[in-house]
Amino acid sequence: MAVRRRRRVRRRLLPLAGLLLVVIGVVAWGVEGQSGVTSPPGAALSRATSSTTTTTTTVPPYVPPAVTPVVSPAEVGEGTWVGQDAWSGSPPSIMTTTFRPDPEDPSIVAYATWIRTSSTQLALYPGYEGPGPTTLDRGPEMVPVSARQTLLATFNSGFYEKDAPGGFYVHNTLYFPMVNGLATVVQNTDGSVDIVDWEGGPSPGPNVVMARQNLSLLVDGHAATPETAVGGDWGITLGGVPAVWRTGLGIDDRGNLLYVAAPSQTAATLAQILVKLGAVRAMQLDINPEWPILVTYGGPGAVSPALFVPNPNQIPNRFLYSSTKDFFAVYQRPSVVTPQPW
Repeated sequence: MAVRRRRRVRRRLLPLAGLLLVVIGVVAWGVEGQSGVTSPPGAALSRATSSTTTTTTTVPPYVPPAVTPVVSPAEVGEGTWVGQDAWSGSPPSIMTTTFRPDPEDPSIVAYATWIRTSSTQLALYPGYEGPGPTTLDRGPEMVPVSARQTLLATFNSGFYEKDAPGGFYVHNTLYFPMVNGLATVVQNTDGSVDIVDWEGGPSPGPNVVMARQNLSLLVDGHAATPETAVGGDWGITLGGVPAVWRTGLGIDDRGNLLYVAAPSQTAATLAQILVKLGAVRAMQLDINPEWPILVTYGGPGAVSPALFVPNPNQIPNRFLYSSTKDFFAVYQRPSVVTPQPW
């Protein structure tokens, strides 16, 4: 009887063993490149099809890197860029920061503005005295009322042409002929802007819609130009002192604009500030305490104008009525690039 029971047990175990072998074979069949087992035709494709997923990665909009403080301890927020046009949408087109550029004099503060050129349109407006003298139509001499819905910022331009000869071209009008070898902010028909060492002759070509010159390049190739060492080449200063309020305009390696204003600057130290901000090329704009100004706006229609550069000689709504000198305005870029508002 005991023998018969053992035989019955063997008969029951045989089907179970066969089932176990089948399971092991299926598992080995599904392992790729590990067991040496060859998959049947179409199996890899079937598995790849059933396991494929699509991942979409959104690249965040570029923002300029924070400016590394050189004075220790750093002040709260020093060197951090802050958007100034949240009302106009995201990402910000106008960002500002302040930092102290001179570790030997922590009282000096530089005021920097970064302008995203892909989402903005730059405009240049004559004032009632600059550029001048000229009998040509000076246009509105302020931000046109019809254009204020999309106004983001305004800032000072360069010297009077009587003080520093240079070209001035806007609104299809050549107010003063261009001069080869001078630093020039240029806007093209596609809306792009650049700061260049002008070599295009006295008249801009058909692709240029705006060009404004002022002295020679301050920065070229991420470095201060040798000319910055010659203090007398960079304007007559108030009281004859070399270090005064100075402003400059640069362009970074992504084609965005950089505006800076700072007190107690020579041409050489202003150039170093622009290099620290990432300028590839840059030009000096106006100098001396009266003229530095950059205004941001709190909403459509140029509401709530605010002076970013704290200048007691200027007022926030300076460019909303007739201006003495020419100035720049920054607008939201329209879906189709159009001539600047006039």
